[in-house]
Amino acid sequence: MKKVELLAPAGNLEKLKMAVIYGADAVYLGGEEFSLRAKADNFSREHLIEGIDFAHSRGKKVYVTMNIIPHNDDLPGMPDYIRFLGEIGVDAIILSDPGVFSLVKEICPDMEIHLSTQANNTNYMSAKFWYNLGVKRIVLARELSVNEIIEIRKNTPSDLELELFIHGAMCISYSGRCLLSNYMAGRDSNRGQCAHPCRWKYHLMEEKRPGEYFPVYENERGTFIFNSKDLCLIEYLPQIINTGVTSLKIEGRMKSAYYVATVVKAYRQAIDAYYELGENYKFDSKWLEEVSKASHREFTTGFYFEKPSSETQIYHTSSYIRDYDFIGLVLEYDSDTGIAKIEQRNKMVLGEEIEVVNPQGDFFVQTIESMKNIDGEPIDSAPHPQMIVYMPMKQPVTPYAMLRRK
Repeated sequence: MKKVELLAPAGNLEKLKMAVIYGADAVYLGGEEFSLRAKADNFSREHLIEGIDFAHSRGKKVYVTMNIIPHNDDLPGMPDYIRFLGEIGVDAIILSDPGVFSLVKEICPDMEIHLSTQANNTNYMSAKFWYNLGVKRIVLARELSVNEIIEIRKNTPSDLELELFIHGAMCISYSGRCLLSNYMAGRDSNRGQCAHPCRWKYHLMEEKRPGEYFPVYENERGTFIFNSKDLCLIEYLPQIINTGVTSLKIEGRMKSAYYVATVVKAYRQAIDAYYELGENYKFDSKWLEEVSKASHREFTTGFYFEKPSSETQIYHTSSYIRDYDFIGLVLEYDSDTGIAKIEQRNKMVLGEEIEVVNPQGDFFVQTIESMKNIDGEPIDSAPHPQMIVYMPMKQPVTPYAMLRRK
């Protein structure tokens, strides 16, 4: 059985590298144009070239999003951009609009095309329609159950790839097609500018009592009635893989490099264990503990096993659960001295207990017993963003290992 692909988000070049190093088979990203995450760092053309070289040199793939729903004034620069993506060796373009599809087929006829979740594909007839036009992969809508996914797989050509979201933020609207942001903030979510009004606090106002705001009581602070929990399917990978999908997708191009690395590594370990152990596979709770160490909301399984209920919403807050701080990234390690060169990401202080996470294997715990600055001088703390610190490691580490603090 061919192993399912693990697909990770890459909001910038560092996140791409972390995703690849921590176990992703492929990454998806947006350039500075035509992508649905306008507030992400996104990739300049130079960074696109560098990112593709980094991924391809390690046998990984890069998919570029062009999944906006374009207006007329979005079209003039599109042919040149598509031509550029073809020239630099992008593995696929993710799109949702028939006009963009036509341009890609005309300009780069050999380019692999993935149909975005923005196209709201929820049935096998729609999937076959796009397949017959030349789409290689369908990114399935989040609103499908496991049984519906199995039915789509049974009724579509075997060489049509199916991609499924397994982790990350959920939208209250049909796979992202939301007009709330456009209406309330003048920012079009279908052009990459969503203001996330589904996360705001709401009260009720009666038509004939203007200015009188009545809280929709869940607690004394009001309610966040549109605020969905985050999707997390790490406990159910055998059921998900056995639907016959090709790729498992993690949401989060706006999330941190620490988030990407932590979540990717946990899913990598769980997927590899399933393929190695087969019928003897058992879920290890450490994988769920690991994804919980990245910033997240409460978890849900979305639409996959039952119709979502009021239990899939978070009514009391729009805040994330953040139990761990990412405090340092290993740049180099001297195996003779056991000293690591570390780039600080949050303040570190002598005496703190930290966890050290290598790209492979389990994390280990140690106390910060000594630190030196770039001049070799002993220091009690590392307060400055991205300052270089030298620190002895309890166990060997590799470049891109992360230091975190509870």
